[in-house]
Amino acid sequence: MFEVFTQLADWLTYTIIGLDPNTAMGIGLHFFIEDTSKILVLLVCLIYGISYLRASLSVDKVRDYLQGKHRGVGYFLGSLFGAITPFCSCSSIPLFMGFVSARIPIGVTIAFLITSPLINEVVVIMLGSILGFKFTLMYIIIGMLLGILAGVILDMCKAHRWLQPFLAKAYQQDENTSTQVTHDTQTIAMTYKERHEFAVNETSAIVKRIWKWVIIGVGLGAFIHGFVPAQWFEQNLANGEWWTVPLATLSAIPIYTNASGVVPIMASLIDKGMPLGTTLAFCMGAVAVSLPEFMMLKQVMQYRLLGVIAGYLFVAISITGWLFNAYY
Repeated sequence: MFEVFTQLADWLTYTIIGLDPNTAMGIGLHFFIEDTSKILVLLVCLIYGISYLRASLSVDKVRDYLQGKHRGVGYFLGSLFGAITPFCSCSSIPLFMGFVSARIPIGVTIAFLITSPLINEVVVIMLGSILGFKFTLMYIIIGMLLGILAGVILDMCKAHRWLQPFLAKAYQQDENTSTQVTHDTQTIAMTYKERHEFAVNETSAIVKRIWKWVIIGVGLGAFIHGFVPAQWFEQNLANGEWWTVPLATLSAIPIYTNASGVVPIMASLIDKGMPLGTTLAFCMGAVAVSLPEFMMLKQVMQYRLLGVIAGYLFVAISITGWLFNAYY
C-alpha cells in the first residue's frame, strides 16, 4: 500500500533532483518526501472518514451518558472519548469546563483531559504508518491507562477543590440545576449532505492546524535520519542508563508541538538506536507535559492541581519508559 510513496520519493530524490542515495542529503530528503506525502494523504482520507462518522456526535449526550455511569466505567469512557476526539489541550479546555459544570466527577474529566492530547486519529495514523500496528496499539493502551489512573488518583484527592474558583463553584452547584442545564440543548440529526460538509470542514480545519507540525516534525526526523551519526545515539542515549528516561521527559517540556510533529522524530530516533522506552518518554513528555499546555490549563486550574498533574505525568511516563527499556 505504501510502496507508491517510496516510489515517489525515489523518483523525486534520485531521478529528478539527482542526489546520490548513499549521501546524507539523499537519505534525508528521501525520508522527508516519503513520510510527508504518506502522512498528509492518509490524514486527509482518514480524518474525513472519521469526521463523517462523528458528525452526529453530541457533546451534551456524551456528558449525560458519562454522568449516569458507574465511576469505573466513567473513567474508561472519559479516556476513550479523549482518545477518539481530535482535541489538543487548548480546544480541550472548553469541553473540560462543560464537563465540570455538568457535575461529571473530576476524575472522569481529568481522564479525558490527559488522554486527549496523547491519542487521536492523527497520532494513530502516523504511528501506524511509520512504526507499525504493534507499537501503535501499545501506545494507545498506555495513553488510556495514564488517563484512567490519573482520574482515579485525582478523585481520591478530591481535586475539584483545586479548580479555579469559578469552576469549583459550578462543580458544587445543585445537581438538579446542572442536569436541567445539560438537557436544554437539543441535538438535530444531520442529513448526509450536512455530514459531508461537516467532514470537509473538519478535515480542512484539522489539516490546516497540524500541517506545519507535520512538516517540522518530518523535517527534524529527516535531519536526524540523514545527518546525525548513529554512533552519537549509541554513545549517549542507547546504553539504556536509567537517567536517560527522565532526562528525555524533561527535555521535551519546553517543546511547543503536538504528537503529529513529534512522531516522525520518534521514528528517526528509534532508527538511530535510541531505546524504545526513552523515545516513548520523549514523545509523551512533549505532548502531555509541555510548558505551553500547562500555561493554557492555568485558565481552569490552580497551581496545586497543575503541580499534581505534572508530577503524576512525569513519574508515570518515566516508569513507562523504564519498563519498555527493560522488556524491549
